[in-house]
Amino acid sequence: MDLKGRDIISIRDFTKREIDYILEVAAGMEKKLERRGRLDILSGKILANLFFEPSTRTRLSFEVAMKKLGGDCINLTAAESSLEKGEDLADTIRVVQNYADVIAIRHSKEGAARLAAEVADIPVINAGDGSNQHPTQTLLDLYTIKKELGRIEDISVAIVGDLKHARTAHSLAYALAMLDAKLYLVSPPQLKMPCDIVEELKEVFGAEIDECCEIKDVIRDVDVLYVTRIQRERFLDVEEYEAVKGSYRITPEILKDAKDGLIILHPLPRVDEIAREVDETRHAKYFKQVHYGVVVRMAILYLVI
Repeated sequence: MDLKGRDIISIRDFTKREIDYILEVAAGMEKKLERRGRLDILSGKILANLFFEPSTRTRLSFEVAMKKLGGDCINLTAAESSLEKGEDLADTIRVVQNYADVIAIRHSKEGAARLAAEVADIPVINAGDGSNQHPTQTLLDLYTIKKELGRIEDISVAIVGDLKHARTAHSLAYALAMLDAKLYLVSPPQLKMPCDIVEELKEVFGAEIDECCEIKDVIRDVDVLYVTRIQRERFLDVEEYEAVKGSYRITPEILKDAKDGLIILHPLPRVDEIAREVDETRHAKYFKQVHYGVVVRMAILYLVI
């Protein structure tokens, strides 16, 4: 399957077969990396990391992935760019593409990555655009599920927290619907998954979806608990944030009713939604997600370059 030159903007741009293929390539990358530590298959190639919003894991894992493949990386933040002088995003992209073979972009505005892809002559990878999509996070989430549970199809997944603003939740819901997983959407009423997304998941993908407000209502039934933080930076009204912060907290007490094989995932960073004591349980897999993120992004970079 040829993905060379392909933009990765939304998980919805992929077929189920393409998703499976990317995960297979990532698995191959992981095995080779364990044996050799580094793969010099993108020597001479350069990734431009354009991160106009804060990031720890995504930015670093893209950089590490490129270097593990033998390539190199240049980084640019909003404060360092000519955006601060009034340059528009399209012109920034037109300039940067002269220095790189692929661009990874994170931006606060929905649609920014799509705009970058329309302008650029090189592949563009969406590293998160506002509350919209985060496709590479979803691919590493799926990889983690497959590694830890052995399958993705026919499982039950509860996505918990700020489902209104969480781009990771939006992307993951689409992917799981494509892969025939059952979805439980758990959130405060004010932070429910947008209605248009829920309707599309049901009507286009035939997803089986239950919406509720309490973790205790689903904890016995799910194979994956995917927890997101309440995203303060997405709220225009501080009082609205104050009303919902701390709505959920995963504790060992809550997990007493969980399946033995339940895995807990989180795109990170966490605030207080997962108690530190949970880190030591057999269920906690969110730091393994970080590890898997490198091999998945290695696969993506290799395939598009």
